[in-house]
Amino acid sequence: MAAGLFELRRDAITGWWVATVVDRQFDRRRFALAAAAVDDGAACQNCTQPPGDGIRVRTLKDYAFHVVGAQDEARELERSLAQVAMSQARASGSWRTVVAPPGEHRPLQMIGVSLLCTMLREVRKAFIDAEKLGQTEYLQVVQNWGAQAGARTNHLCLDLYDLPQIPHRVAEEIGGAARYVIREGECPYCRLAREEPRTGTRMIWEDDASVAFAPYASRSPFEVWVVPRRHAADFAGATDADIASTADALRQVLGRLACLDGPPHNLVLHTAPLREHVDATYHWHWEIHPRLREIAGLELGTGLPVNPVSPEEAVEELLRDRPEGGAADRP
Repeated sequence: MAAGLFELRRDAITGWWVATVVDRQFDRRRFALAAAAVDDGAACQNCTQPPGDGIRVRTLKDYAFHVVGAQDEARELERSLAQVAMSQARASGSWRTVVAPPGEHRPLQMIGVSLLCTMLREVRKAFIDAEKLGQTEYLQVVQNWGAQAGARTNHLCLDLYDLPQIPHRVAEEIGGAARYVIREGECPYCRLAREEPRTGTRMIWEDDASVAFAPYASRSPFEVWVVPRRHAADFAGATDADIASTADALRQVLGRLACLDGPPHNLVLHTAPLREHVDATYHWHWEIHPRLREIAGLELGTGLPVNPVSPEEAVEELLRDRPEGGAADRP
């Protein structure tokens, strides 16, 4: 039987399927895309707000999420929240950003490890504070780089969204990881951190604390995960060594992605919810999703991600002929 256009791959954690294109020769020209600058009118607010010379935390919107619904739903909510006025119950969460020092408009892989570590420690502190407050369900950390990836600024920053619900993707991972532990007797992310370096076909970078690899069922071209070797569900519990390793891994991976002309990307942290204890089964990790293509009808119609580049091909391209002493190697 002749090989098909698509190879269906199943994510071992969530159970979701991905259609990976396997019968088309890789053409770098189809995926080389430079991150476009954001038109900010030559006035970067993150350079001046809040005042200061170093890394700062800027609150963009308090009570960023407003719950709306039918009147019956509102009345039901009001009955279930005794002694809480609807005006208070209908808005929650916040949108903040950890901003690099004024004038820092370089991509993440171009900054020094110490600066990135300081930003990541500020993120860790935000988780510790959010867990103590216990007011919302989940703290989502993202970096949007390039206008094509939804960035609103050219300034290097990490956005924090304090959400009133657990994201569906994270909930699927938590449930899938728990089922995996019951079935296999170990955390699936711990197994990935052990097995991906052993097989080597999708590995990009590793040190004693972290591994970076293209997942088997990559949903997008050149998707990369950075997974700590030490098991921990919650980024709030990341050690300084974990953070240093993560910073190095992110710089190394994004430095290699620069071979695609420095593409736009979304960097996303997946970690435990603020109010749930999933220490035995979940495992925090970072995901990098370059934005290199448009979503087509097959994906919209079926919900099945279509990846036009196999993760094995993606890794081969990222590791090809990279000169020593590149941007990601700078201190």
